Amino acid sequence: PIIWLKVTSTGPQTVQRAEGDSVTLGCSYMPSLLDTGEIDIEWSVLSPDTTKKDQMLLSYTGGTEYHHGGPRVTEGFSFAAGDPSKGDASLSIAQLSRNHTSTYQCKVKKSPGVDTRKVSLVVKVKPSVPRCWLEGGELVGGAVSLHCESSEGSTPLTYKWRRESKDPMPAAATQDGSTGELRISNHTQSFAGIYLCEVNNAVGAERCRISLRANKHPNRSAVIGGNVVGSLLLVFILLVFAGVLYWKLEDRRHHDREFSNEIRSRVKRADN
Repeated sequence: PIIWLKVTSTGPQTVQRAEGDSVTLGCSYMPSLLDTGEIDIEWSVLSPDTTKKDQMLLSYTGGTEYHHGGPRVTEGFSFAAGDPSKGDASLSIAQLSRNHTSTYQCKVKKSPGVDTRKVSLVVKVKPSVPRCWLEGGELVGGAVSLHCESSEGSTPLTYKWRRESKDPMPAAATQDGSTGELRISNHTQSFAGIYLCEVNNAVGAERCRISLRANKHPNRSAVIGGNVVGSLLLVFILLVFAGVLYWKLEDRRHHDREFSNEIRSRVKRADN
């Protein structure tokens, strides 16, 4: 059979990258000795609506590179190779945004040979640094839940808890990879320590850490004894206050009586 020009790139048909990253969509090719025309290369965004025209982005013909659709459309797009006529028509895109998510087609022509390659690009958002927090008491024998959540990131997000000390996770612990909850139903002293939560998706990962303590229940007899002592002290303070108040009142009555007697004495002397 006759062998014409052929696109030889064999990378993945779907490429996932993070927002802000750069990417190169491969389109290597090999002309045939039977191809005699000039190299003509086109990169286009395929319209999901088959009734609409595809958007051409970049072309190379007659030794010249052309951008199509204006700077707002093609900003950041370029051929990866300095001279795409040498067998590498790969496309580079800088500073990816979610708007770059599309299916791209590379078309290489050297008459009479022609071949194409389609690559789907999916731009996703990396997970943001998650927030770690604790719910429930940290009492030994009780239940406690550790939570982890990222406010940003393309789904699906997957959460995974582990211990910073490399010790195994508590047997009494269960974790939900979709919600980021780690629940310990029967807390013990051996479970205390630093826990790490990692959240990841197809394009990135972040983590947070939290310290889990194991507090013993307060001594009941000590609590009762403290309450009794506190109550007795309160009664004593009240008695002292009542005694001081009574002494003040009696002193005032005594002073009033003396003052009254002195007035009467003066009145009698005046009458005499």
